[in-house]
Amino acid sequence: MRGYAELAVTTNFSFLRGASHPAEYVSQAALLGQAAIGIADRNTLAGVVRAHTQARDIGSRLLVGARLVPREGPELICYPTDRAAYGRLSQLLSLGKRRAEKGDCDLTLADIEAHAGGSLFILLPPDPPDAGFEATLARLARLWPGRCYLAARYHYGGRNREHLARLDALGAACGAPIVAVNDVLYHAPERRPLQDVLTCIRTHCTIEQAGFRLEAHAERHLKSPEEMYRLFRGFEPALERTLEIVARCRFSLDELAYDYPDEPVPPGRTPQQHLEALNKKGYLVFESRGRGRSPHLSLPADATGIPVHDETIIEVPAHPTAANSRIPEYYGEREIELVNQLYADDFHFLGYHD
Repeated sequence: MRGYAELAVTTNFSFLRGASHPAEYVSQAALLGQAAIGIADRNTLAGVVRAHTQARDIGSRLLVGARLVPREGPELICYPTDRAAYGRLSQLLSLGKRRAEKGDCDLTLADIEAHAGGSLFILLPPDPPDAGFEATLARLARLWPGRCYLAARYHYGGRNREHLARLDALGAACGAPIVAVNDVLYHAPERRPLQDVLTCIRTHCTIEQAGFRLEAHAERHLKSPEEMYRLFRGFEPALERTLEIVARCRFSLDELAYDYPDEPVPPGRTPQQHLEALNKKGYLVFESRGRGRSPHLSLPADATGIPVHDETIIEVPAHPTAANSRIPEYYGEREIELVNQLYADDFHFLGYHD
Protein backbone atom coordinates (compact mmCIF):
# COMPACT_ATOMS: atom_id res chain seq x y z
CA MET A 1 0.00 0.00 0.00
CA ARG A 2 1.28 3.43 -0.91
CA GLY A 3 1.66 5.78 2.03
CA TYR A 4 0.37 9.25 2.79
CA ALA A 5 0.26 11.64 5.75
CA GLU A 6 -2.14 14.56 6.16
CA LEU A 7 -0.08 17.64 7.00
CA ALA A 8 -2.71 20.40 6.98
CA VAL A 9 -4.92 19.81 10.03
CA THR A 10 -6.93 22.43 11.91
CA THR A 11 -8.19 21.37 15.35
CA ASN A 12 -10.63 23.00 17.74
CA PHE A 13 -7.64 24.91 19.17
CA SER A 14 -7.96 27.12 16.08
CA PHE A 15 -10.83 29.00 17.68
CA LEU A 16 -14.16 28.67 15.80
CA ARG A 17 -12.46 27.03 12.80
CA GLY A 18 -11.67 23.40 13.57
CA ALA A 19 -14.54 21.08 14.53
CA SER A 20 -12.60 18.13 15.98
CA HIS A 21 -10.30 17.54 18.92
CA PRO A 22 -6.59 16.77 18.37
CA ALA A 23 -6.96 13.26 19.81
CA GLU A 24 -9.82 12.53 17.40
CA TYR A 25 -7.60 13.42 14.45
CA VAL A 26 -4.75 11.22 15.65
CA SER A 27 -7.03 8.24 16.22
CA GLN A 28 -8.83 8.67 12.89
CA ALA A 29 -5.57 8.99 10.94
CA ALA A 30 -4.34 5.72 12.46
CA LEU A 31 -7.68 4.04 11.71
CA LEU A 32 -7.46 5.13 8.07
CA GLY A 33 -3.92 3.82 7.71
CA GLN A 34 -2.11 7.13 7.34
CA ALA A 35 1.63 6.94 7.98
CA ALA A 36 1.53 10.02 10.25
CA ILE A 37 -0.44 13.19 10.89
CA GLY A 38 0.67 16.79 11.26
CA ILE A 39 -1.18 19.15 13.62
CA ALA A 40 -0.84 22.79 12.56
CA ASP A 41 -3.26 25.17 14.26
CA ARG A 42 -3.61 28.85 13.48
CA ASN A 43 -0.74 30.80 15.07
CA THR A 44 -0.56 28.42 18.02
CA LEU A 45 0.98 25.21 19.30
CA ALA A 46 -1.85 24.71 21.78
CA GLY A 47 -3.33 21.59 20.20
CA VAL A 48 -0.16 19.56 19.85
CA VAL A 49 0.09 18.46 23.50
CA ARG A 50 -3.17 16.49 23.46
CA ALA A 51 -2.33 15.16 20.01
CA HIS A 52 1.08 14.04 21.28
CA THR A 53 -0.45 12.26 24.26
CA GLN A 54 -2.88 10.36 22.03
CA ALA A 55 -0.20 9.52 19.46
CA ARG A 56 2.07 8.17 22.19
CA ASP A 57 -0.76 6.10 23.67
CA ILE A 58 -1.65 4.39 20.37
CA GLY A 59 1.84 4.31 18.83
CA SER A 60 1.21 6.78 15.99
CA ARG A 61 3.59 9.25 14.40
CA LEU A 62 2.87 12.96 14.98
CA LEU A 63 4.39 16.05 13.39
CA VAL A 64 4.29 19.16 15.57
CA GLY A 65 3.70 22.40 13.70
CA ALA A 66 1.74 25.62 13.36
CA ARG A 67 -0.16 27.45 10.66
CA LEU A 68 1.40 30.91 10.43
CA VAL A 69 -0.78 33.78 9.22
CA PRO A 70 1.34 36.87 8.47
CA ARG A 71 -0.23 40.29 7.88
CA GLU A 72 0.67 40.39 4.21
CA GLY A 73 0.03 36.72 3.50
CA PRO A 74 0.23 34.02 2.36
CA GLU A 75 -0.49 31.46 5.07
CA LEU A 76 2.31 28.97 5.74
CA ILE A 77 2.38 25.66 7.59
CA CYS A 78 5.62 25.36 9.55
CA TYR A 79 7.10 22.07 10.75
CA PRO A 80 10.30 22.19 12.81
CA THR A 81 12.72 19.39 12.05
CA ASP A 82 14.51 19.39 15.43
CA ARG A 83 14.48 20.78 18.96
CA ALA A 84 16.29 24.00 18.02
CA ALA A 85 13.81 24.74 15.22
CA TYR A 86 10.91 24.12 17.60
CA GLY A 87 12.42 26.68 19.95
CA ARG A 88 12.60 29.24 17.16
CA LEU A 89 8.97 28.57 16.21
CA SER A 90 7.93 29.06 19.85
CA GLN A 91 9.85 32.34 20.01
CA LEU A 92 8.18 33.49 16.79
CA LEU A 93 4.69 32.82 18.12
CA SER A 94 5.52 34.54 21.41
CA LEU A 95 6.70 37.58 19.47
CA GLY A 96 3.47 37.76 17.50
CA LYS A 97 1.24 37.32 20.53
CA ARG A 98 3.04 39.99 22.56
CA ARG A 99 2.33 42.50 19.79
CA ALA A 100 -1.37 41.78 19.55
CA GLU A 101 -4.46 41.86 21.70
CA LYS A 102 -5.25 38.75 23.71
CA GLY A 103 -6.25 35.92 21.41
CA ASP A 104 -4.57 37.42 18.33
CA CYS A 105 -1.12 37.08 16.81
CA ASP A 106 0.58 39.79 14.76
CA LEU A 107 3.29 38.39 12.47
CA THR A 108 5.02 39.52 9.30
CA LEU A 109 6.86 37.51 6.66
CA ALA A 110 10.06 39.17 7.86
CA ASP A 111 9.43 37.77 11.35
CA ILE A 112 8.94 34.29 9.92
CA GLU A 113 12.08 34.54 7.80
CA ALA A 114 14.10 35.55 10.86
CA HIS A 115 12.98 32.42 12.76
CA ALA A 116 12.91 29.94 9.88
CA GLY A 117 16.11 28.02 10.57
CA GLY A 118 15.62 24.26 10.63
CA SER A 119 11.93 24.29 9.67
CA LEU A 120 10.04 23.09 6.61
CA PHE A 121 7.30 25.26 5.12
CA ILE A 122 4.19 24.49 3.07
CA LEU A 123 2.64 27.59 1.47
CA LEU A 124 -1.14 27.59 1.01
CA PRO A 125 -2.06 29.34 -2.25
CA PRO A 126 -5.11 31.54 -2.87
CA ASP A 127 -7.57 30.33 -5.48
CA PRO A 128 -6.47 31.13 -8.07
CA PRO A 129 -2.83 32.00 -7.30
CA ASP A 130 -2.15 35.63 -8.23
CA ALA A 131 1.04 37.36 -9.34
CA GLY A 132 1.82 38.52 -5.81
CA PHE A 133 1.65 34.99 -4.46
CA GLU A 134 3.82 33.66 -7.28
CA ALA A 135 6.48 36.28 -6.54
CA THR A 136 6.42 35.47 -2.82
CA LEU A 137 6.60 31.74 -3.49
CA ALA A 138 9.60 32.17 -5.79
CA ARG A 139 11.39 34.41 -3.28
CA LEU A 140 10.82 32.08 -0.31
CA ALA A 141 11.84 29.03 -2.35
CA ARG A 142 15.16 30.77 -3.10
CA LEU A 143 15.51 31.77 0.56
CA TRP A 144 14.71 28.25 1.84
CA PRO A 145 16.05 25.87 -0.85
CA GLY A 146 14.80 22.35 -0.30
CA ARG A 147 12.61 23.47 2.63
CA CYS A 148 9.74 25.15 0.78
CA TYR A 149 6.70 23.35 -0.62
CA LEU A 150 3.42 24.36 -2.27
CA ALA A 151 0.16 22.92 -0.95
CA ALA A 152 -2.16 21.31 -3.52
CA ARG A 153 -5.74 20.51 -2.55
CA TYR A 154 -8.37 18.70 -4.59
CA HIS A 155 -11.21 21.21 -4.91
CA TYR A 156 -14.06 18.94 -6.06
CA GLY A 157 -14.92 21.42 -8.79
CA GLY A 158 -15.29 21.01 -12.52
CA ARG A 159 -11.61 21.44 -13.37
CA ASN A 160 -9.72 19.56 -10.68
CA ARG A 161 -7.01 18.13 -12.97
CA GLU A 162 -6.41 21.48 -14.57
CA HIS A 163 -6.14 23.11 -11.15
CA LEU A 164 -3.61 20.54 -9.92
CA ALA A 165 -1.61 20.82 -13.13
CA ARG A 166 -1.37 24.62 -12.77
CA LEU A 167 -0.13 24.27 -9.20
CA ASP A 168 2.36 21.58 -10.23
CA ALA A 169 3.75 23.82 -12.97
CA LEU A 170 3.91 26.82 -10.65
CA GLY A 171 5.74 24.83 -7.98
CA ALA A 172 8.22 23.46 -10.49
CA ALA A 173 8.90 26.93 -11.92
CA CYS A 174 9.48 28.43 -8.46
CA GLY A 175 11.45 25.55 -6.96
CA ALA A 176 8.71 24.64 -4.47
CA PRO A 177 7.28 21.19 -5.36
CA ILE A 178 3.64 20.52 -4.59
CA VAL A 179 2.52 18.54 -1.54
CA ALA A 180 -0.93 16.94 -1.42
CA VAL A 181 -3.15 18.11 1.43
CA ASN A 182 -6.84 18.02 2.17
CA ASP A 183 -6.61 21.04 4.52
CA VAL A 184 -8.97 19.31 6.93
CA LEU A 185 -11.33 21.03 9.37
CA TYR A 186 -12.87 17.94 11.01
CA HIS A 187 -11.79 14.33 11.47
CA ALA A 188 -14.90 12.72 9.94
CA PRO A 189 -17.67 13.93 7.58
CA GLU A 190 -20.37 13.86 10.25
CA ARG A 191 -18.72 16.87 11.90
CA ARG A 192 -19.46 19.12 8.93
CA PRO A 193 -22.69 20.56 10.51
CA LEU A 194 -20.74 21.56 13.62
CA GLN A 195 -18.10 23.25 11.47
CA ASP A 196 -20.87 25.23 9.74
CA VAL A 197 -22.15 26.40 13.12
CA LEU A 198 -18.63 27.47 14.14
CA THR A 199 -18.32 29.47 10.93
CA CYS A 200 -21.60 31.25 11.64
CA ILE A 201 -20.52 32.13 15.18
CA ARG A 202 -17.16 33.41 13.92
CA THR A 203 -18.70 35.53 11.16
CA HIS A 204 -21.72 36.71 13.23
CA CYS A 205 -24.50 35.36 11.05
CA THR A 206 -27.16 32.65 11.00
CA ILE A 207 -27.09 29.48 8.93
CA GLU A 208 -29.67 31.04 6.61
CA GLN A 209 -27.48 34.11 6.11
CA ALA A 210 -24.13 32.30 5.80
CA GLY A 211 -24.23 31.56 2.07
CA PHE A 212 -20.75 31.22 0.54
CA ARG A 213 -19.09 31.65 3.94
CA LEU A 214 -19.75 27.95 4.46
CA GLU A 215 -17.74 25.20 2.80
CA ALA A 216 -19.22 24.07 -0.51
CA HIS A 217 -18.99 20.38 0.42
CA ALA A 218 -18.32 18.00 3.32
CA GLU A 219 -14.99 16.70 2.04
CA ARG A 220 -12.58 18.53 4.33
CA HIS A 221 -12.00 15.52 6.57
CA LEU A 222 -9.24 12.95 6.89
CA LYS A 223 -9.08 10.47 4.02
CA SER A 224 -7.40 7.11 3.53
CA PRO A 225 -4.21 6.87 1.46
CA GLU A 226 -6.15 4.91 -1.17
CA GLU A 227 -8.68 7.72 -1.56
CA MET A 228 -5.96 10.37 -1.78
CA TYR A 229 -4.12 8.39 -4.48
CA ARG A 230 -7.38 8.12 -6.39
CA LEU A 231 -7.92 11.88 -6.21
CA PHE A 232 -4.32 12.72 -7.09
CA ARG A 233 -3.94 10.18 -9.90
CA GLY A 234 -1.20 11.49 -12.17
CA PHE A 235 0.27 13.60 -9.34
CA GLU A 236 1.51 10.77 -7.12
CA PRO A 237 4.81 12.55 -6.27
CA ALA A 238 2.76 15.13 -4.37
CA LEU A 239 1.58 12.34 -2.05
CA GLU A 240 5.02 10.78 -1.73
CA ARG A 241 6.43 14.11 -0.60
CA THR A 242 4.24 13.97 2.50
CA LEU A 243 6.30 10.96 3.60
CA GLU A 244 9.48 12.81 2.73
CA ILE A 245 8.46 15.62 5.08
CA VAL A 246 7.56 13.12 7.81
CA ALA A 247 11.01 11.54 7.50
CA ARG A 248 12.75 14.92 7.76
CA CYS A 249 10.78 16.16 10.79
CA ARG A 250 12.15 14.11 13.67
CA PHE A 251 11.24 16.47 16.50
CA SER A 252 9.02 15.09 19.26
CA LEU A 253 7.56 16.74 22.34
CA ASP A 254 9.24 13.96 24.31
CA GLU A 255 12.47 15.92 23.81
CA LEU A 256 11.17 18.72 26.01
CA ALA A 257 12.04 18.60 29.68
CA TYR A 258 12.42 21.10 32.47
CA ASP A 259 16.12 21.78 33.04
CA TYR A 260 16.42 22.99 36.62
CA PRO A 261 19.49 25.25 36.89
CA ASP A 262 22.36 24.48 39.22
CA GLU A 263 22.01 26.29 42.53
CA PRO A 264 24.65 29.10 42.74
CA VAL A 265 25.78 28.41 46.30
CA PRO A 266 29.13 29.16 47.98
CA PRO A 267 31.58 26.26 48.35
CA GLY A 268 30.89 24.09 51.38
CA ARG A 269 27.21 25.05 51.65
CA THR A 270 24.13 23.20 50.58
CA PRO A 271 21.34 25.15 48.83
CA GLN A 272 19.27 24.93 52.02
CA GLN A 273 22.10 26.32 54.17
CA HIS A 274 22.66 29.18 51.76
CA LEU A 275 18.94 29.91 51.72
CA GLU A 276 18.86 30.14 55.49
CA ALA A 277 21.85 32.52 55.50
CA LEU A 278 20.24 34.79 52.90
CA ASN A 279 16.97 34.77 54.78
CA LYS A 280 18.68 35.83 58.00
CA LYS A 281 20.66 38.51 56.15
CA GLY A 282 17.51 39.90 54.58
CA TYR A 283 15.72 40.06 57.93
CA LEU A 284 18.67 41.83 59.56
CA VAL A 285 18.63 44.45 56.82
CA PHE A 286 14.98 45.18 57.57
CA GLU A 287 15.63 45.19 61.32
CA SER A 288 18.44 47.73 60.91
CA ARG A 289 16.21 49.99 58.82
CA GLY A 290 13.61 50.42 61.53
CA ARG A 291 11.23 47.51 61.38
CA GLY A 292 7.86 48.53 62.69
CA ARG A 293 8.15 52.28 61.98
CA SER A 294 6.47 51.81 58.61
CA PRO A 295 3.40 49.66 58.06
CA HIS A 296 5.16 48.29 54.97
CA LEU A 297 7.88 46.76 57.16
CA SER A 298 5.81 44.52 59.41
CA LEU A 299 7.02 41.08 58.39
CA PRO A 300 4.11 38.67 57.92
CA ALA A 301 4.03 34.99 58.74
CA ASP A 302 4.13 32.58 55.81
CA ALA A 303 1.33 30.17 54.95
CA THR A 304 2.51 27.73 57.62
CA GLY A 305 2.33 30.31 60.44
CA ILE A 306 6.12 30.50 60.91
CA PRO A 307 7.45 34.09 60.88
CA VAL A 308 9.95 34.77 58.12
CA HIS A 309 12.57 35.81 60.69
CA ASP A 310 12.19 32.60 62.67
CA GLU A 311 15.29 30.42 62.69
CA THR A 312 13.26 27.51 61.33
CA ILE A 313 13.00 27.54 57.53
CA ILE A 314 10.87 25.07 55.65
CA GLU A 315 12.96 23.15 53.14
CA VAL A 316 10.18 23.02 50.53
CA PRO A 317 8.67 26.50 50.81
CA ALA A 318 5.11 27.29 49.89
CA HIS A 319 4.46 29.53 46.90
CA PRO A 320 3.91 33.23 47.69
CA THR A 321 0.41 34.24 48.65
CA ALA A 322 -1.23 37.58 49.26
CA ALA A 323 -0.24 37.23 52.91
CA ASN A 324 3.45 36.46 52.45
CA SER A 325 4.39 37.86 49.05
CA ARG A 326 6.53 40.72 50.37
CA ILE A 327 9.49 38.59 51.45
CA PRO A 328 9.08 34.93 50.45
CA GLU A 329 11.57 32.68 52.20
CA TYR A 330 13.16 31.42 49.02
CA TYR A 331 14.26 34.83 47.75
CA GLY A 332 17.95 34.99 46.88
CA GLU A 333 20.49 37.77 47.33
CA ARG A 334 19.50 39.66 44.20
CA GLU A 335 15.81 39.53 45.10
CA ILE A 336 16.54 40.86 48.60
CA GLU A 337 18.46 43.73 47.06
CA LEU A 338 15.51 44.56 44.80
CA VAL A 339 13.12 44.47 47.76
CA ASN A 340 15.44 46.79 49.67
CA GLN A 341 15.43 49.22 46.77
CA LEU A 342 11.65 49.08 46.65
CA TYR A 343 11.30 49.91 50.33
CA ALA A 344 13.98 52.60 50.21
CA ASP A 345 11.43 54.89 48.56
CA ASP A 346 9.03 54.24 51.44
CA PHE A 347 11.69 55.22 53.96
CA HIS A 348 12.38 58.52 52.23
CA PHE A 349 8.70 59.24 51.77
CA LEU A 350 8.05 58.66 55.47
CA GLY A 351 11.10 60.67 56.55
CA TYR A 352 13.28 57.74 57.58
CA HIS A 353 16.91 57.63 56.42
CA ASP A 354 19.87 55.33 56.95
